[in-house]
Amino acid sequence: MGARKRNRAEQLKEARKSQYFAVLRNCPTSPRKMRLVADLIQGVEVNKALDMLRFSKKEAASKVEKLLLSAIANWQAKNEGLRIEDTTLVVKEAKVDVSKTLKRIQPAPQGRAHRIKKRSNHVTIVIGSPVEVEEQVQEQVTENQA
Repeated sequence: MGARKRNRAEQLKEARKSQYFAVLRNCPTSPRKMRLVADLIQGVEVNKALDMLRFSKKEAASKVEKLLLSAIANWQAKNEGLRIEDTTLVVKEAKVDVSKTLKRIQPAPQGRAHRIKKRSNHVTIVIGSPVEVEEQVQEQVTENQA
């Protein structure tokens, strides 16, 4: 591994220490269905996002709600002196990645078999203050222009 790559990896590791996040791995829901729920809460204030998830009819919403509560608990663990009511936290990022796919066989007529793909996903939620979100958007805009 090159020196530049190693430095970049160390920078990302340091940046991750100051972030507040939670990860759900190998969730047995289709990534497409999970993204519908994750896109709802991206960029929204945390309390409003919890309400949106609590009253959503989608099955994936309950899993994302637990994950968001975990991210909030991680924030509280790193900021013991602060109260969550006094700060405004925003869902900076809600990312859904594809995980392993279980391949199964469904019996079909005339001795045939159909394949069934049971998909799963990884969900990552990052929370932070609204000021940090604006700075992150500005960085992305400058990177895209360069």
